[in-house]
Amino acid sequence: MKTRYLTLLPLLAAAVLTPLGRAQTPVFAITQEDSTVKFSVKASVEIAGKFDKWDASLTFTSPDVTTGVLDIKAQAASVDTGSGMKDGKLKGKDFFDAQHDPLITFHSTKVVPTGPNTFDIPGTFTIRGVSKSETLSLTVSGEGTGSGEIKGMMAFDRKDYGMNSGIPFIRIANRVEVDVDIHAKRVSGPPLVFKK
Repeated sequence: MKTRYLTLLPLLAAAVLTPLGRAQTPVFAITQEDSTVKFSVKASVEIAGKFDKWDASLTFTSPDVTTGVLDIKAQAASVDTGSGMKDGKLKGKDFFDAQHDPLITFHSTKVVPTGPNTFDIPGTFTIRGVSKSETLSLTVSGEGTGSGEIKGMMAFDRKDYGMNSGIPFIRIANRVEVDVDIHAKRVSGPPLVFKK
């Protein structure tokens, strides 16, 4: 009889300790109505826009902010520059190729503090089915309040991703800047710890 109880002990410990471990992990929800993912590129005619359909998640394995993982997924076909002609060109095979590669994604691989509330976030950026390492530089506000804003910028060379074409009569630079402004709210777990 004793042996039977001893074999049940690890199962009981796992059942009790697993929820406790989860409770110690901050859980955040992104409020999309306040957030944006935008891009711009220098050109002889302004090319700047946003993505109307995108999703992001911010997860942590502990209250230490450096354990965070940021995932952003934008639907390439949801590009909105305010011009139907530009949108059509950007969705096409010379640029986003939205029909064959519908998602533009960023998955962070590390969080590197660069100041009290600034971070470099190296990660894998994928567009047109081509994946490369890029770094998103972020500033975080709202420490200790339970909600905050993450603003950042990442720049990449469009030709590194096979976007070698141009638009007739428009000169386009190779450097593309992506700006994120993400609002997040802690829905459970402890506050994040920012190492100074």
